[in-house]
Amino acid sequence: MKIKLIWIGKTDGDVFDTAIQQYTQKVKFYTVYEPIAIPYLKNTKALSQEEQKKKEGELILKKIEPGDYVVLLDERGKEFTSKKFAQFIQQQANNGLKALVFVIGGAYGFSEAVYARQNAQIALSQLTFPHIMTRLIFAEQLYRAFTILHGEPYHH
Repeated sequence: MKIKLIWIGKTDGDVFDTAIQQYTQKVKFYTVYEPIAIPYLKNTKALSQEEQKKKEGELILKKIEPGDYVVLLDERGKEFTSKKFAQFIQQQANNGLKALVFVIGGAYGFSEAVYARQNAQIALSQLTFPHIMTRLIFAEQLYRAFTILHGEPYHH
């Protein structure tokens, strides 16, 4: 099963980049992992929040294939412990999915079209994080999930 992470935003130039790259490489030891950045929209001052969400949503949906299982990283999503998140990943693999796609929305969240396409929502926390930190937390938790599933000591 391939795992993708799609997000709106920059790909580099932040203090978190090194850690994100380290966890990304560690995850790739266990599975095919494809991070996909969608650049920020230009001239957003001329757009309403809804227009911005709609345009970002269109770009997100272009990156999703028809058979993908789509999980939105959303503050209203289900919260998991690390072990339960690992079980969720395993369950999706057991279901024979071709691709499990996680999505981080833009500053104003997701468009209705993206919500309509989702299969599930997960909250990494009830706190709000900058996108770069969300990417780091997600990459670390994904790595942690695979170490749990393989009985490796990282989780402790």
